[in-house]
Amino acid sequence: METIIKTGVCSYGMSGKLFHAPFIDNHPGYELTAIVERHNNDSRERYPRSKLYRSIEELIADNSIQLIIINTPTHLHFENAKAALEAGKNIVVEKPFTVTVKEGEQLIDLAKKKNLLLSIYQNRRYDGDYRAVKDVIEKKLLGELREVEIRYDRYRPVPAGKPHKEGDLPGAGIIYDLSPHLVDQALQLFGWPQALFADVWKMRNEVKAKDYFEILLYYPSMRVRLKATCIARETVPAYTLHGMKGSFLQQRSDLQETQLNAGVTPSLETWCPPPAQPDGILHTEINGEEIYSHLTSIPGNYMGYYDDVYKALTGVARNPVPAEDGVKTIRIIEAALQSSAEGEVVYFN
Repeated sequence: METIIKTGVCSYGMSGKLFHAPFIDNHPGYELTAIVERHNNDSRERYPRSKLYRSIEELIADNSIQLIIINTPTHLHFENAKAALEAGKNIVVEKPFTVTVKEGEQLIDLAKKKNLLLSIYQNRRYDGDYRAVKDVIEKKLLGELREVEIRYDRYRPVPAGKPHKEGDLPGAGIIYDLSPHLVDQALQLFGWPQALFADVWKMRNEVKAKDYFEILLYYPSMRVRLKATCIARETVPAYTLHGMKGSFLQQRSDLQETQLNAGVTPSLETWCPPPAQPDGILHTEINGEEIYSHLTSIPGNYMGYYDDVYKALTGVARNPVPAEDGVKTIRIIEAALQSSAEGEVVYFN
């Protein structure tokens, strides 16, 4: 690869350490040029050759940088992304894209005006478990789908004390933290719904932000339920699909985050092992024969996202997650909050 994209990361918290810096540093098309840490020096141990900046303003002012990763708290996405675009930088914005649809649309207009790449970091499209589900759907192994449930459950009964996730800041709460994964996957798999009904609730007394949601998406011949909770000590299948010929149950089993936490170095090649045990159950009918089998998903690779972004920046492929996809997700979130507040189904034009 002859073109090297000089890249800066806006934050070296959990997402910077796990989901961005290792992939940028180990992709041959990027240079991890700079990292922002306001007070600490944690990045120096692993990335001593990168520049250390104490503010996003310093990062944006670096004329050598071509791509900036906006991985700051959600309520800062709009102002940070806007500043980077105005400075002529291509950007990748963490999910959720923005707090409001209006903010997202403003950034899309600005990126088009500046002729810059604006991509949304939807890494869960590159999970092995999601791709197993996608494969079953594309092969139509279940017949006509009628009911789908996608869950993202955690067990965190004690609050972590992060104001941007559990406080009263704009964009806080589990619906902004986890539903962007589920909503994006539902829209990728099934397209835009006719309507939705939602329940967004606060389970834990110690937090200010709502930490539970259930969103029911209405399609002409199917219902898709999206759900997340923070008090699920025992897991259930993350994906449940029921069709007229059969069912598919898929665990949330992708091991990339676990491997990254352990310090494993990612690459363009397969670097993450498959699940140790079968993580999917397929019970269906094929050519008149009943099939019941345990399946093991193929490992995913988040490097695929950054490779796709590189191809888009060098003009050989399209933006893998255009900002319009991010706006669609926020539109669903806004409608879900409206539905929960009013206790009514929200219909889309």
